[in-house]
Amino acid sequence: MMIKLLRFFYDYLLLPLFIAAIYVASLFNNKIRRGIRDRKNLAEKLKSQVKKLDKSKKRIWFHSSSMGEFEQAKPVIEELRRREEVIIVVSFFSPSGYQNSINYSFADIVTYIPLDSRKKCKEFLDVLKIDVAVFMRYDIWPNMIFELSDKKIPTLLVDATMRYNSPRKYGVAKIFHHHIYKEIDKILTVSDEDRNNFLQFNLDNNKVKTVGDTRYDRVYQKSLQAKEKKLFKENFFDGKKVVVLGSAWESDEEVVLPALFKLMSKHENLILIIAPHEPTINHLEKLEHQVDKAIGSIRFSHMNIYNNQRVILIDSIGILLSLYYYADLAFVGGGFKQNVHNVLEPSVYGLPVLFGPKIYNSQEALSLIEEGSARVVHNKKEAYRILSKLISDDNYREKLGQIASDYVKRNIGATGKITDEIVSIL
Repeated sequence: MMIKLLRFFYDYLLLPLFIAAIYVASLFNNKIRRGIRDRKNLAEKLKSQVKKLDKSKKRIWFHSSSMGEFEQAKPVIEELRRREEVIIVVSFFSPSGYQNSINYSFADIVTYIPLDSRKKCKEFLDVLKIDVAVFMRYDIWPNMIFELSDKKIPTLLVDATMRYNSPRKYGVAKIFHHHIYKEIDKILTVSDEDRNNFLQFNLDNNKVKTVGDTRYDRVYQKSLQAKEKKLFKENFFDGKKVVVLGSAWESDEEVVLPALFKLMSKHENLILIIAPHEPTINHLEKLEHQVDKAIGSIRFSHMNIYNNQRVILIDSIGILLSLYYYADLAFVGGGFKQNVHNVLEPSVYGLPVLFGPKIYNSQEALSLIEEGSARVVHNKKEAYRILSKLISDDNYREKLGQIASDYVKRNIGATGKITDEIVSIL
């Protein structure tokens, strides 16, 4: 009786309010507006794509909220493709995830997930006729989960996390989520702590299993590919020490750049690469004005006229992981704004990593601190002290870098375990 009341509350109050909020937000946001537009006649669009599929092959559906979660799905999708003859359907909630992945070569269909009405979910599954559903990390939709269960389609939640203080664990929300998670066949968690938190929903002990996080596999794979990109000429940085300031916001730069510029005046072999989170013209021009003329700066797109400038400003996107390959140490941005960005990307190369204090969204940042590899910077004075030690003491820097590299390598392997679980129910 309780679950019927909760579903009624969800269907006739929460979901309509959520959809109304999306439509209101679309008046002010082009991405949201595009997501609504692209969802029109979704079932009809899917029908025309499904007609082209090989009916003899099993169909596996991967759903991700956005591009970040999809990066975690890619190693599993690509491993499945190597092992099995299967059809891969990929869906997103966010328009940016959909737009950036529409040409992903390992997927047969790339689509949106419908907004979570019972009718739309049933229609979606009736058209696709999938054999297994895989939800990445946390983006599960109640009516879709219940519909999958009604159709007896095996469903997995992968790279699953559950914080100890998650609002889902309390009161009515806990009861509702118990019924949702109960309908999922396998919950594959990132850590034992996450597993224990899921088990607090009174789930079958055998349903929840710790397998690790595919982000480590993905960043390792991408690092191997990145080495081949050759962004700079062979031996370009010989005899230099390179600091990469990656995914930097102005709030990061205000703390770190004074320390780095001061250190550059003391260490003539020090090179700084700045990759702004948003490399707008205004931001790049502001950075150029901040750089002392004696040090000099150049934009990455102008490297053909390089003349020993010691600050390189990255005015393109999508190359940060490859830039870390050339670094001796890295500062990852976001920790002075909202949340620190990807700390695994520099760590995979064996770099000591620094960041601002807002890191509690990142288990990897917390783990790197615990391991002894990363350092938190709170202010300009602290930035100078920590950077000075890392730049001056090669043994110290290399020791911290080795800890980071070992940490990443130790956590590789989730992809194979997850793929085994999917194959076992095909």
